[in-house]
Amino acid sequence: MHPSSEIRGNKDNALSGKKIVLGVTGSIAAVETVKLARELIRRGADVYPVMSPAATKIIHPDSLYFATGHRPITELTGAVEHVQLCGDVEGHADLLLIAPSTANTISKIACGIDDTPVTTFATTALGTGIPVMIVPAMHGTMYGNQIVMRNIERLKRLGVGFVEPEIREKKAKMADNYEIVSRVVRAIGKGDLIGKKVLVIAGATEESVDDMRIITNRSSGRTGIEIAVEAFERGADVDLWLGKSSVKVPYWINSERFTDTASLIKKVEESMMDYHAVIVPAAISDYSPERQKGKIVSGMPELILRMRPTEKVLKHIRKRFEGALVAFKLEAVEDTEELIRRAEKKAEEYGADVMVANRISDVGREKTKAYIIWKNNVKGFEGTKRELAMEILSIVLGYFE
Repeated sequence: MHPSSEIRGNKDNALSGKKIVLGVTGSIAAVETVKLARELIRRGADVYPVMSPAATKIIHPDSLYFATGHRPITELTGAVEHVQLCGDVEGHADLLLIAPSTANTISKIACGIDDTPVTTFATTALGTGIPVMIVPAMHGTMYGNQIVMRNIERLKRLGVGFVEPEIREKKAKMADNYEIVSRVVRAIGKGDLIGKKVLVIAGATEESVDDMRIITNRSSGRTGIEIAVEAFERGADVDLWLGKSSVKVPYWINSERFTDTASLIKKVEESMMDYHAVIVPAAISDYSPERQKGKIVSGMPELILRMRPTEKVLKHIRKRFEGALVAFKLEAVEDTEELIRRAEKKAEEYGADVMVANRISDVGREKTKAYIIWKNNVKGFEGTKRELAMEILSIVLGYFE
């Protein structure tokens, strides 16, 4: 057994059973493809590398053989490898991913030129209708060339997907592997949320004490971000409203910021709320202090703050939204039956369709324990926050049927 088999699906099985042809061309970003291939495999994919002659001068074929368990195709033979994997035959690939792609390769594909194994695979895949995704990587002046840009637009009109580069240091740098893999999953994964709009409200509110100080909650925002990414990968159009968060939001997720409870309620009221599902793992403050102007002087022997109850965001959402509403309930209570009872009471009070209940002691940085309550069902959960996101969205899916 090749060592690559040991990692297949060890993250999840979003790409289980999928064959991906990884076309590598002569950009210096080719050095990142070992990691890219391994990440695709960790999501369950079987990866077949194809290399242009220029790519073999940057990264040795043995590196990709190690990464994937398949010997890279560096030249076409009588075995007609391009037809086997991208032709109209049983067992063909599910996606041709060209990463990195040079300006030369993009323009050749757009003009139907196939003088390297990678461009020949592209010609075959486009003729067969197999999805093609291109990840450009080149100097910024080349990416800005109008001929190259027209060729990119030409390929987009043919249905070729592009993962846009990051323009930095005068270079069009290849998108990071996290984004590439996420977009691959969206393109050929289960796609059970295609056509659905999902709003995720995450992070913690920040209630102002004065112009400098705030009162907030201990929330990283990770659960909400994982839900947003999972929904994106399953095909949904996702909006993420995020308060205070210690976790970086993937830049391909459409996100907006809010600060305190009042600003969040204002966003709810101004929104059309034309979503199919609204999921609210946000840590929203139950109380807000009376804000004082300027900065409270330091050195006082005692400081007393007057706190007022905040308006309930879930009530405002339910007034304007008729789709599937997922709420969260965090408690310090240890008794499971009492935890579930409180969660059910909150669900009834706010009209939530699904309630996720957990204890403070059960919430970790990466993993969590929770009880998911919906339609007279109670399901215990223990695992990573990404796995919790998968579970929640699978339950929400039932409200669309």
